[in-house]
Amino acid sequence: MVIETDAAHTKGGLAMPAGNLKGPLAFAIACFLIWGLAYGLLDVLNKHFQETLSISQADSAWLQIAYFGAYLLLSIPAGMLLHARGYKFGIVTGLIVTAIGALLFIPAAGMGQFAPFVGSMFVLAAGLCVLETSADTYVNVLGDPAKASQRLNLAQSFNALGVFFGPLIGGAVFFSPTTTEALGGATRSIQIVYGLIAAAVVAFAIAVWRARLPETGLADHGEGAGDGPARPLSQQPHFIAGVLTQALYVGAQVGIGAYFINLATYNWQGLTSQQGAFMLSLAAVGYLVGRFAATALLLRVKPRALLTAYGIINVILTLIVAAGIDKVSPIALIAVFFFMSTMFATIFALGTTGLGASTKKASSLMVMAIGGGVLLPWPMGKVADLYGANVAFLMPAACFAVVAWYGWKGAGLGRKETV
Repeated sequence: MVIETDAAHTKGGLAMPAGNLKGPLAFAIACFLIWGLAYGLLDVLNKHFQETLSISQADSAWLQIAYFGAYLLLSIPAGMLLHARGYKFGIVTGLIVTAIGALLFIPAAGMGQFAPFVGSMFVLAAGLCVLETSADTYVNVLGDPAKASQRLNLAQSFNALGVFFGPLIGGAVFFSPTTTEALGGATRSIQIVYGLIAAAVVAFAIAVWRARLPETGLADHGEGAGDGPARPLSQQPHFIAGVLTQALYVGAQVGIGAYFINLATYNWQGLTSQQGAFMLSLAAVGYLVGRFAATALLLRVKPRALLTAYGIINVILTLIVAAGIDKVSPIALIAVFFFMSTMFATIFALGTTGLGASTKKASSLMVMAIGGGVLLPWPMGKVADLYGANVAFLMPAACFAVVAWYGWKGAGLGRKETV
């Protein structure tokens, strides 16, 4: 293993042998659970505000726009912070800002208007953006470069665990009249949930600050064998294609999550919003299982081949969803989550391979692509309002076609060796 000597890494850093990297990796992976929970709750809040604040499906998409708009605007500054101050400072800063955003939900709930929730969501997502830029990059470089896809898929499995608990908690609290009443009403239930989240995040931030996280002792993610000297990012077509593909993939994932409950209740007669939220948790289980399955499959299957196959399968499944078949379409949409499971991590790893000293900058731009989450929610909501929830799912189908292309061709653009 080659030890990094970057000044930004060694400043206050602690060199560690590879065998001692499991502890830092565990702290980084734990961060994935936090933003998974926040994202899982986001999709439930979307439907909750449609009902409690009487807003349209298109207007409710402003929650997603605020959430992913923060990634779009702040990923590059987050990358600059990471480069200047290191991984540990970036993770702790992200956690603190996330906690502040969660606390802002308390006064926002008291106001009883939609706009303050949108603002609070932006602040919370700003913290998650810094956190994810730091943790994604840390996991990516914390070990053997050849196993980066496996590490990211493992870390993203814990993200999927958070996504599972999000709608489960939201469905049990926000769509249960008994629970809502016991907590003191809809306003009080939101305040309690996000107050507890803020407290837990602050506690974890303290633990991270006190932990020994190395800024050195990391694998050198330089150019791969046979690739020659590293080129500028603007001359790395596999990276540029990766960022664009990531943006479209995240747009598809966000749109699917935002309107999952609408789709389920629209195509399953008698299904309540609470039951739809629990179905979303079931889909998240598939997402979680898919992550662990992908981690195992990547021991035998090349990342590009797996990404191509999963992309094609999801094109087929989302077309079934768009067909509007009673009960079948919701079940197909649940299956989509299993095959989405590996996409973000695999696109991230493929897109940032062989970039040498530009890896940190490339990682921040790849996280910036999460801002693609703003692309589909509003147009999908508008189409759903006008033509029904099913038709809107033609847009994610097109995005998955691009994902399949990236695995097939895009990840190999400008590279002598395929991965």
